[in-house]
Formats: sequence, structure tokens, C-alpha cells
Amino acid sequence: MPPKTTDNISTTPYEWAMRNFSTKFHPQDQEEPTSQERKLGEEKESIEDDREEEKEEEEEIRAICEWEFNLSTTVSSSTAGAVSDTLGVIEFDPSDSFVATGGIARKIRIYSLRSLLPQGERNNTASTLLDHASACEFYICTPAKLSSMRWKPGSGGRVLGSGDYDGVVMEYDLERRMPIFERDEHGGRRVWSVDYSHCDPVIGASGSDDGTMQMWDPRCEGGRCVGTVQPSVGRSPVCCVEFNPVAGALIAVGCADRKAYGYDIRRMADPVVVFDGHSKTVTYVRFLDAQMIVSAGTDGCLKLWNINDSRVIRTYKGHVNNRNFVGLSVWRNGGLLGCGSENNQVYVYDLRWGEPIWVHGFEPVSRAGREYGFVSSVCWRQVGDESCTLVAGGSDGVLQVFVGKRKPGTHKLLSRPFAR
Repeated sequence: MPPKTTDNISTTPYEWAMRNFSTKFHPQDQEEPTSQERKLGEEKESIEDDREEEKEEEEEIRAICEWEFNLSTTVSSSTAGAVSDTLGVIEFDPSDSFVATGGIARKIRIYSLRSLLPQGERNNTASTLLDHASACEFYICTPAKLSSMRWKPGSGGRVLGSGDYDGVVMEYDLERRMPIFERDEHGGRRVWSVDYSHCDPVIGASGSDDGTMQMWDPRCEGGRCVGTVQPSVGRSPVCCVEFNPVAGALIAVGCADRKAYGYDIRRMADPVVVFDGHSKTVTYVRFLDAQMIVSAGTDGCLKLWNINDSRVIRTYKGHVNNRNFVGLSVWRNGGLLGCGSENNQVYVYDLRWGEPIWVHGFEPVSRAGREYGFVSSVCWRQVGDESCTLVAGGSDGVLQVFVGKRKPGTHKLLSRPFAR
């Protein structure tokens, strides 16, 4: 709290100077407070400090209670002894009407939101149970396990790009349900991430175990590389790439050397910004807006960064992550982050608070006499600001759909700045 001032009291410069002169050089003219008075003063200050702390805690509780989430739908396989189907990636299409999933099972599954939310986006206490076979609109078999997918901008939701464990980037025409482009320029090393530019939607980028991020153009023969960078001297794997979807020519790259980098795609000789703060591999990078970016690492932290000066604004902790890719998604309209966890739970963070505001556990997985599982992917639907949809996938292939509603009377809280 700023100190009280007396600017409204008129004093001459001479009076002001003499008053301060007397205070400074004649302390004996003032009576010293007794020990009892000092004690009462200290107690008063302590009470005021406690009230300030209680006020801050009340604000945090109000923020945590701002949203109410419910499990709406669970999609699983009814096939007994089904093979492992870790869902490594979930993506909403540009219209936010369809969901694509991919992973270990070598299938791209396409779901309509209507099939995943048969009861609509109402908050219901009872959830719907569905089977993949009946809930899925269609699927496309892929030649390898998938690690990443991204809908191609400007294709009307028709083209879906993917990166796989064999180091191949492919594009699929979903209407014809067949591949239309293939690029194998990472030397057979696993492609962890793919994305498309929003300035020129034809341009794509991929990050790989070979330690490079490559930009390519399908209009060139064989998808020739139009730019490549090796972020770390030690050629550490590139785990994630994302073009700025809001504005500008920046592409973010997350690396196993514990750092994330920002490159200007017009001149990629050196990074224009380096985000150095994680203690282990950076697994995901996601733009929040033109000024901020969120990263995730296997140090069990999410970090919000200022792009202009590479400063950490806030660190988010609570989920468990020390070896797997557990997903990271940003809901820009509502200021929420979603991620998975190695304790088989999905976590939601409010950008303003370092602790999770909501946690939900998946059912335990039991296979071959052992119990193990983790939430491996998450994705927000990018619409609305008073209600939201979060889809999460598990290492057992189970898909869960959550619906969130902002509680009445709390919408004005978003007007407060979250970066204190």
C-alpha cells in the first residue's frame, strides 16, 4: 500500500525545510515511544499484514472457484486385450467442429463434436460412455506411429499434416482419405512435431530427433527444405515447433537442451530470443498471444514468458512430468492452460495463478498384471469465453471430454491483470 501523502496541505519551501531540519537535528525535542507503545505498533502492523495476506488468499480462492468442470463423455475400446493405443496428439479442426486423434495404434481417427457431446455442452453430473468404433466418423491407417498432427490452414479442414516415428512428414486429404504429400528429410529420425505458417499456410515446419527444425514447401519438388536450424551445438532433439498463430514471423522451437528458441522465419541464422529456465527437456511451446508464450518441460513445470525480453512471468506447478510427453494446450479466450500428468490426471491452470484450479483423474490402467497409466495429450476448443471444452487422451487410448462453465458473477475477474 503506498504511503499516505500530504500534498494537499500548503506549505512554503522555508516551512518545509525548517520542519525537516528540526526533525533531523533535534531528536531530543520528540518524545521516544515507550516499549509498550512500540509493541502495540508492531502488533498493529502485523494485523494489517495478515489482513493483506487474507485478502490475497481470498482473491486466489475466488479465481480457483471461477470455473466448474464436469466429465461429459468417455470414449474407450470395448475390444478385450486391445493393443496399446497411447493417444499422443489431439487436434481440433479450424472450425472447432471435428477432432482428430493419433498415436501408437497407427490410425488417424476423426470425430465430430456432435458425436463426442451427444448431450451438448451442458454440465451434466452423469457422463456418457462411448466406444471408439461407434463414436469415430472414420479413420485412416498410417504407415507408422504418429507423434504429431496439425490441420493445414486455408484447406477448409480438408488437409491434415502429421509427423511419425519413422521420420516422415505426410499430408492427408480427408475427403479422399488418402495421403497427398510425403517428405522424408530427417534421416529416418523420429519427427516429434509439425506445424504450418499462418503468414503463408503452405509453408510447414517439423522438429526431429536429428536435432534440426526444418521448414519446407510442398510446392517445391519433394517438399524441398527452404530453411533449417540446429538450435543446440550438441544436436539435441527438437521436441516441438509452433509458428506464431496471432501475428508476426516468429517460430518457437523447444529443445532437449532445456531451452526454447524463437526464430524469425525471414532470417533464421540465429535465434532472436532464447527462453532459458527449464531444468530438463522442453517438450512443448504454445503461443498465448503476440507478446507471451507458454512452455512445458519434463521438470514438471509450465512457464509463461514475455517474448520481448525472454523474462519468466510465472511458473505453474502441480502436475507430474519427468519423462513422457503429456500434452499442453492453451485456451486463449479464457486464459486457461491444460496439460496431462504422469499420475494419470488432467490439470487445468488459470494464467494468473501458479497452482492448478482443477484436477481430474483418469481410471487406473491395468495390463499384464501391472497398473500404470498417464494422460498423454490435451486440446482446448478455441471458441467462447463463458464456456469451454477440453479433450484429453490417455496412454491406454481412452478419450475424455470435459465441459467447463464460468460461474455466474465471476466473469469480471478476468479484467484484472494476471501477471502480478
